[in-house]
This record gives sequence, structure tokens and C-alpha cells, in this order.
Amino acid sequence: MEPRITPAEAWRRMVQGNQRFIAGAPAHPRQDVERRESLAGSQAPDVALFGCSDSRLSAEIIFDKGLGDLFVVRNAGQIISDSVLGSLEYAVAILGASLIVVLGHDNCGAVQGAIGTLSPDAPGMPASVRKMVAPIRPAIQRVAKEHGISAAEVDINEVGAEHLKDTIAELLQQSEVISEAVANGTLAVVGANYRLNDGNVIPDVIVGVID
Repeated sequence: MEPRITPAEAWRRMVQGNQRFIAGAPAHPRQDVERRESLAGSQAPDVALFGCSDSRLSAEIIFDKGLGDLFVVRNAGQIISDSVLGSLEYAVAILGASLIVVLGHDNCGAVQGAIGTLSPDAPGMPASVRKMVAPIRPAIQRVAKEHGISAAEVDINEVGAEHLKDTIAELLQQSEVISEAVANGTLAVVGANYRLNDGNVIPDVIVGVID
């Protein structure tokens, strides 16, 4: 399915929405009864967003979007899984999304939890949580090695930025659907970090053309 708008236009609109949110002047678009009723039979979002489940990362609010605008997939620490891959491939191949935004954020609890698992005096953590945050460990170890420090001493936000890069690399490696769409120019992937204090979304990794 051909995208309805280009990846560059999709990203431009995301940036505009985030700027309205930062300024405290959201438009709250496409949230009325008419929009709700028009979407009852189908959806055609231009953007798929894969982000952390953190309660402070409500995607539609951060980007000032409305009903049907974003196809949102979230889990703690934005960890790639079969369900995530399937959901994002569905957004691209079936719904025709032209942009995937992978959204991390500063002071991420999942990153902090992953750092904690590498500490010898780490507090107890449910087995399912330890397994979930395990994919963040390679980023922790790279940062620690680069700075010549222990895993317990790494900067949480530096690790978060590294993990974001790993997430996108894994997404492209594991999904032929997504990597081919990027190669064809019908899709772009933007990895960005959300700043909790000021609401700003900072692009960190760009795969494809968005300008």
C-alpha cells in the first residue's frame, strides 16, 4: 500500500504538534464526534509510534494528535519483541503508515532497572521484569567500557540513547517488511528521546528521508 503522505511530511507534522505541546498551545485536533464516527469502519494512520510505557509519555498528547492519527505500540523500555514487530509491520504493510517513531525518554525506569540487575547488591526484581529489561544490558556494557567505569556508574540517559540505537538496529534487522519499505523510500524510521522537563522530542537516529 502506498503511503498517503511522504515520510518527510509525516515527520514535519509530528514536529509541529510537539512544538504546540511545548508552547502550551495544543490544538487538540480531530477529537470531535464527527472524527470519531468517521473512523468507526476503518483506520489509516500515517505514523506508527513505538514507545516506552512510562505514564508520562502519552503519545497523542506529546504530539498533539487526534483519533486515528497514530498507531501506538508501547512496552516498558521500548523492547523489541514478536508482538512489537508484528504490530509495526501491520501498521506499515496493511495500514500504509509512512513513518515509524521509536520514542525513548530521559530517566527511564526500565533502563535504571537494567542497570540495577548488573549490580552485585541489586535489590530483588520479579523474574519477568529481569527478562524484559535484559536487552538493555548490551548498551549498559558498551557505555561502561567506553568510560572505563562499572555498570553501576553509567549515566542512565547515555545508556538510554544507546539502547534507542540498538532498538532501531534490531527493528530493521528483524523486519524485512520495514527495512524494504525504508529502502524503497516509502517509510522512514526516527528514533527520538523525549525530555520530561520541557516536553521536547529530540531526534537522535534517522533512517530514511525526512527532509
